[in-house]
Amino acid sequence: MIEERISVFDMFKIGIGPSSSHTLGPWRAALRFLNELTAIHDLNSITSLQILLYGSLAKTGVGHGTDIAVQLGLMGEDPVTFDTEKVDSTIKQIKDSKILILDHQKSIHFNPLNDIVFLMDASLPFHPNALTFVAETTDKQTFAKTYYSIGGGFVVAEDDAEKNVAQVKLPFPIDKAEDLTDHCLSNMMSISEIIWENEKSWRSPKETIRGVLKIWETMKNCIYKGCHTTGELPGGLQVTRRAAALNQKLIGDQSYQNFEEWLQIIEKSGNNFSKVLNWVSCFALAVNEENASFGRVVTAPTNGASGVIPAVLMYYIAFCDGNSSKKILEFIMTAAEIGSIFKKGSTISAAMGGCQAEIGVSSAMAAGALTECMGGSVQQVIMAAEIAMEHHLGLTCDPIGGLVQIPCIERNTMGAIKAITASQLALESDPTKAKVTLDGVIKTMWATALDMNSKYKETSDGGLATHIPISLPEC
Repeated sequence: MIEERISVFDMFKIGIGPSSSHTLGPWRAALRFLNELTAIHDLNSITSLQILLYGSLAKTGVGHGTDIAVQLGLMGEDPVTFDTEKVDSTIKQIKDSKILILDHQKSIHFNPLNDIVFLMDASLPFHPNALTFVAETTDKQTFAKTYYSIGGGFVVAEDDAEKNVAQVKLPFPIDKAEDLTDHCLSNMMSISEIIWENEKSWRSPKETIRGVLKIWETMKNCIYKGCHTTGELPGGLQVTRRAAALNQKLIGDQSYQNFEEWLQIIEKSGNNFSKVLNWVSCFALAVNEENASFGRVVTAPTNGASGVIPAVLMYYIAFCDGNSSKKILEFIMTAAEIGSIFKKGSTISAAMGGCQAEIGVSSAMAAGALTECMGGSVQQVIMAAEIAMEHHLGLTCDPIGGLVQIPCIERNTMGAIKAITASQLALESDPTKAKVTLDGVIKTMWATALDMNSKYKETSDGGLATHIPISLPEC
């Protein structure tokens, strides 16, 4: 069995929306192709380039910005730092000039309408999210490479299986929830403490702290921006952004200048159930409206589910006295490990498993993390994650128009609320009496994914996508 060792920073990646598997993954694949291309050929020898999109990437690629992502990646732009305000103008310039500058160095003729090919009826067997880059040189040599975007921004190539061996030896190797529980109990350590020790195998403690707090800073900025931006989402569905209006309704006439002052107002608003429910929904809406607008978000574990964990963490900070760097570190580390167990035992790709792989996994991650931070035992943390996923089993992915908007945005609010409920249930329960294990629910999720009809797996070929009478404008 090939070991897979996953860090916190594998599960939480900073990037640009709207999809980790359809935007961030192809973007990273394009960057990887550039590196492999330049290792063999001089960029000045490249005369043409074509991108072939297969399966789910073809069917919902336009709505998810796959065509945009591959162009920016081939330019050598970094999804972590690229100015989100320049996405539209950069793509328009390529379209109008029909010129693409490879890695900011070599200009080639490139017509997105012809050179990005959407193979709607073709699919490769390894994974539904496949794309092939084909470059031709002045001496008519061809360099082609196929990659698979397997969810959460993870990218693999066809020949990666042979290379995929654990590059680090962790003090606490974990493949299943049972492994994690055993490590915690035998060493009398919490989940976040176990993961803290594992992360030392990759980098220094200072680097880990700095990186995790940067993840939270990105989430925080995304929430704040989303709560203060109005208008319609792009894509043609004419979906009105709701987070800003809800924020204004909840805040009333109180004034503030920045996130910290805004947070103070929220904290003082009280723990009225209806108000807390509205705030959690507001936080989740804000993130996913930003995500749908090609804003900067964090995969958690995916872009389509990027609002769940920030909303639950914001709930913990604002209403449960969790506003400290230590608690934020505990939350994110615990969430990351739960997500990694799902990735190892099932999938975090909606194209493979439907929306249970996105909202379901994110809800389980958030539920477990909240339970850890609220003082729950290791067994209660695992129980909370299991409860959250158990009640997302079978959730389909059928985005209307191939856009990460309906039902995706509202599903993040539901996933966040379910996570909080699952945590509360676990904290008030005796986990020794639980009938379902987390490993059991992960196996069930994977079996469900294998049985699920492909039209309910991020193809827009079934479900809501075909039963809601909405027509999009021609591209």
